[in-house]
Amino acid sequence: MPDKFARIDVPPPGPRSRALVAAEKPHLAPGSQHVWQLAGVAVERGQGALLEDVDGNRYIDLVAGIGVASLGYGHPRQARAIAEQAEKVIVGSYTTAPRVSLLERIARLTPANANLTRTQLYSSGAEAVESALRLARSYTKKFEVVSFWGGFHGKTQGVLGLMGSDFKHGLGPQQPGLHLVPYADCYRCPLKTSYPGCGLACVDFMRQALVRQTAGSVAAVLVEPIQGTAGNVVPPDDYLPAVKQVAREVGALFIADEMITGFGRTGKAFGVEHSGVAPDIMTIGKGLGGGFPVTGVVSTPEIVAADPWSRPSFSSSSFGGNPLAAAAADAAVGAMVDEDLIGNAERVGAGMLAQLRGFADKFPFVGDVRGKGLMIGIDLVADKASRAPLSKKACEIIFKRAFARGVITMAYTPRWRVNPPLVLSADQASEAVALLDEVFTEVTERGEWRIS
Repeated sequence: MPDKFARIDVPPPGPRSRALVAAEKPHLAPGSQHVWQLAGVAVERGQGALLEDVDGNRYIDLVAGIGVASLGYGHPRQARAIAEQAEKVIVGSYTTAPRVSLLERIARLTPANANLTRTQLYSSGAEAVESALRLARSYTKKFEVVSFWGGFHGKTQGVLGLMGSDFKHGLGPQQPGLHLVPYADCYRCPLKTSYPGCGLACVDFMRQALVRQTAGSVAAVLVEPIQGTAGNVVPPDDYLPAVKQVAREVGALFIADEMITGFGRTGKAFGVEHSGVAPDIMTIGKGLGGGFPVTGVVSTPEIVAADPWSRPSFSSSSFGGNPLAAAAADAAVGAMVDEDLIGNAERVGAGMLAQLRGFADKFPFVGDVRGKGLMIGIDLVADKASRAPLSKKACEIIFKRAFARGVITMAYTPRWRVNPPLVLSADQASEAVALLDEVFTEVTERGEWRIS
C-alpha cells in the first residue's frame, strides 16, 4: 500500500476550523447536516476521494456529500467545464451545446428496455420528484400516489407525505391522496417474515392496501431501487418487478427515484438494472451533477407528451437546465463514462463490501452488512439476536473516533450508510476499512458499544 491517504496533523477540529465555525455560527440558521455538525471542521480543498480541512488534516471521505460528489473533489474535467461556461453565459432556458450533449448522454445511459429518452432538468431532488408526480397525474388523469416505509423523496410539502419516517412529525397535515406501504427491508422485515420463504409478503400487503386505503385513483407508485436515507436497504432482485406488476394492476405508472442510485453508484448506470425492471419515469440527481445542483425527470416520448405537463412553461424551472448546470453535469457524466467509474464502483465496492462483511463476525455490535457497488449499508446493533439498534451515543463515539483517524463516515446513526465518491481507489478503500477496524476494536475493548 502507498503512503497513507488519511493524515491528521492536528486533532480535529483544529484552531482554524474552530475559529471559522465560531464566526459562522451567529449567522447560520440551525438544521445543517448532522455529519458536519458533529465534525466541527471547515474544509479547504479536496482531491478525488480525499478532503482537507483548513488545519491541514486530510480525510478519506466515505460520505461524498450524501452521495452527491460522484467525481470526488477537484476533478479537472468538470472544473474546466464550469470555468469555461461561467465566462460565457450561466442562466436561461436557451439551448446550448453542453445541454444537447448532456441530454444525449442521459438518453444513451438509461435502461435499453425502457425507452427513457426525454429529460426535463431541475435543480433539486424534491423539485424533480414533484414534477414527476405532476407528469404521472397528467398522463393517467388520476391523483393518488403510493410510496414506501423508509422512503425519502425530498422535504417540500408536495412530497413530505410520501416520506416513510418520523421526519414529518410536527409539520402539520399532509397532502391528501398519498399512501405508504412496507418496503422489502428484509433485515428488519416490518411483517416479521423471512425472505425468500415469505414469497414477498410485503408485495401482497401492498396489493391489499391499495384496495382498502386508496380511492381507486392511483396515478403512480414511487420507489427507490435501493432505499438510501433508510440505511442503504437493498431489496431482493424480484421485488421491483413485483411492485411494478401491482402498479400495472391498478393502472398506475411506475416511478423509480434514482436520485441516489443513479449514475454508477450501485455498480450499474441505474439501480433498476439490478432487477431488469423498466420504469415509466425516472427521477435523477446527486451524482448526475458531480456536486453541482442539477436533477431531472426522464420518461418516454409518449408519457412526456401528456397534457397539461407538456404545455409551455408548465414543467419548466427557473434554474433547470441552465447553461452552467448543463456544462457541469455534461462533464460529470462524460467523465463517469470515459473513466469507467461505473466499473470502478462495482469493483471497489465489491472488495469493500467483502472486507466490511468480516466485521459482522468480528465485532459484537455489527449486524447486517449489505450493498451494491459503492452503496453499502451496515446495521449497528446493541444485540444481534433482537437486532435492537445501537444507541445514538455509541454511534457518535464511533463517528468521532473514525473522524479523529481521518475517515469521514455516517456512523453517527445505527443504520450506517457508506457512499464514497465513485473515484475511490481500492487502496483508499482498504485503508479506510483498516482504520475503521481499529476504531471498532477500540470501541469493543472499551465496552463503549454498550453505552445507552
